[in-house]
Amino acid sequence: MPINRRQFVTATTAGLLLPQAIHAAAPKPTDRELSGKTICGYQGWFNAKGDGYDLSFRHYQTNKGLFQPGHCTIDLWPDVRELTKDERFDTAFKHKDGSIAQVYSSAHPKTIARHFDWMQAYGIDGVALQRFGVNLRNKKILGHHNTTIHHARQAAERTGRLWNVMYDLSGMKPGEPQQRIEADWKHLVENEGVTDDPTYMQHNGKPLVAIWGVGFSGEDRKYSLKDCAELIDKVSMGGRYSVMLGIPYYWREQRRDASSEAGMHNVLRKAEVLSPWAVGRFGGIDDALQCGKTYLEPDVAWCNKHGKLYLPVAFPGFSWQNLKKSHGESSKLGHIPRQGGRFLWAQAEAARKAGAKSLYIAMFDEVDEATAIFKCTNDPPVGQSKFLTYEGLPSDHYLWLTGKIAQRIRRGKAPPHRRDARESRVDAGNAPGNKRSVNPRVIHDGC
Repeated sequence: MPINRRQFVTATTAGLLLPQAIHAAAPKPTDRELSGKTICGYQGWFNAKGDGYDLSFRHYQTNKGLFQPGHCTIDLWPDVRELTKDERFDTAFKHKDGSIAQVYSSAHPKTIARHFDWMQAYGIDGVALQRFGVNLRNKKILGHHNTTIHHARQAAERTGRLWNVMYDLSGMKPGEPQQRIEADWKHLVENEGVTDDPTYMQHNGKPLVAIWGVGFSGEDRKYSLKDCAELIDKVSMGGRYSVMLGIPYYWREQRRDASSEAGMHNVLRKAEVLSPWAVGRFGGIDDALQCGKTYLEPDVAWCNKHGKLYLPVAFPGFSWQNLKKSHGESSKLGHIPRQGGRFLWAQAEAARKAGAKSLYIAMFDEVDEATAIFKCTNDPPVGQSKFLTYEGLPSDHYLWLTGKIAQRIRRGKAPPHRRDARESRVDAGNAPGNKRSVNPRVIHDGC
């Protein structure tokens, strides 16, 4: 359970270290089920010059290798105040007081451990560790991600957080998913023993492996539905493992971001868990609430009818101004506003009221597209690159809010009596008729 909120408010406001996380025993096997849980996507893909991996500032820097004022790919700056000296890496950026701005590396064991401590302290159930198929081609990058999994496994067991492997198919070629991913998954299971971990996530009593990117439309998806169908069969290993699919938001009607190809639903039925990607599909509170009625409720009904667990995705906001700039394009900073957490809260409530039994928060550490919920600073670097802040809210605000959401998902309904004062303010901001921000769009035109 989360520790007392007043401790967090005092610590974060004063800029002091938070109390140490209470080290829980590893969950019992009956507690490893995804149902009833709130999990986050965990990228774990950040490198820093000097972290020992010779990948420079990977996922901070542009595709030209530049990480300096005017050239970067992140729109939020991580709060590194709690990190020890060896976890912080100097950059060419400076804060308004002239001090050097620092970042972290996902390869550092202390930092991974600290992130899992935060999950435990705020009551977040666990993470889906991202593993990109295209990175399986690159031994150096793969080495980094293997290190991240190693440290995450240790941290998960120490803190009692659940975790599972999520493969992302983005950028893979025809025939490649079932070849590279099957071999990697077999290695992780048979040689590394990941599914034997006492904290490895399960569904219906079987270890859960996730595949993101099944059934999307677009020319950038070179692999086929046939490739995906074969991959599902291979990673399930004859039904020994449950499979979760990251799918298009409009999957049921097969429009907009979804493939219109015949047989797509047959492929989706091969999996046990379906998780439609919501990031960028709507941009405001009203849209989020409307989507709950228009899409989430019939999605849940479809999944119930076909014996699937429905795992909706919620995100706190969106911005990729610096990432787009690095590709010679433009985008507004703060493209989808967070509204102090009310946007995220509205999505979670819509999912809960639609009957969803679990929730996926995108993402824990994604500062590139500014969907991160972990600690980010209100004092980012100044100069040619512009960054978002948490608008003066404590840097732990979205961790705290996600923990509150997890409580509601766990219960299946809102707490009946007294609630945290900050929680009440966030909830009140979603009442019909309250003033809204403009509803910007990233990819599509809302619901």
